Amino acid sequence: MYQKSLIILKPDAIQRRFVGKIIGRFENAGLKIHAMKFGIMSTKKFRQHYAEHIDKPFYKSLEKYVTSNSVIIFILGGCYAIDKIRLMAGDTMPGKALPGTIRGDFAHQQRTETPGDEMPPPLMNLIHASATIEEAENEINIWFSPNEISDYSMADDAFHGL
Repeated sequence: MYQKSLIILKPDAIQRRFVGKIIGRFENAGLKIHAMKFGIMSTKKFRQHYAEHIDKPFYKSLEKYVTSNSVIIFILGGCYAIDKIRLMAGDTMPGKALPGTIRGDFAHQQRTETPGDEMPPPLMNLIHASATIEEAENEINIWFSPNEISDYSMADDAFHGL
């Protein structure tokens, strides 16, 4: 089943020069890029995107971190793309992410919180990936208008089950 998912390469992915390595992994897995944007995320868009987390203790530090520097936001598509991308990204907590995953190989910081922290340190885990079909559709609609999304064929589509 063909699916599209929204991916955000967070500031640590860009600052640590992992953009090419991460995108290369997705392309090697047969996923297609359908749209891409680069820039600093506005607080308004951040709040739209992460609305379900607004009351969680980590929210303020995540907002400050993700809106502090450039991000790359893109849409990937492929057969069962959402589950494939989530597996490739690895566990949200870098210390639990398995070797061979993006976070397991590149995101080595473990967030440490001290009781009473007004703003715990942000979790620098390189990447956001949509978790469900519904979440992907909602996130894609936040970031991209239909005319910004390209649907196209590639020479190796049949090889990847497309």
